[in-house]
Amino acid sequence: MDRHGADRLVAEVNQGGDLVKTVLNQIDPMLPYKAVRARHGKSARAEPVAALYEQGRVHHVRGLSDLEDQMCRMTTRGYGGKGSPDRVDALVWAMTELLLDPAAQFRRPAIRTL
Repeated sequence: MDRHGADRLVAEVNQGGDLVKTVLNQIDPMLPYKAVRARHGKSARAEPVAALYEQGRVHHVRGLSDLEDQMCRMTTRGYGGKGSPDRVDALVWAMTELLLDPAAQFRRPAIRTL
C-alpha cells in the first residue's frame, strides 16, 4: 500500500476469513482494510469489469504483462491457463471496489427521512 499510495487494502476472505484480518492487524492495526466475499464465480464477477474495458474506460500502464497474459486466458467458461488467475481476480475486486460499487450506490434511489 505504501509503495503504490493506496488508500485501502481489499482482501477476499472466502478461504482464510479472520486469518487475513488477524495477520494484517499484526502488521498494522490501523490499516484501512475491507474484507470481500465471493458470491459468484470468477467469470460472473468479471463481466461488469469486462464491460468497462469494452467501453474503453480502462487503460493499463506499462509493467502489467503478467496480468495481461492472465486476462488473455480468461474465457466465459473460466480460466484457460495453468494455476490461478490471481492477478485477474485482484483486478476484478479492485475495479469493483473503486468504480462499480460506488457508482451503483450513487444510482440507487433512496427515501430521505427527517
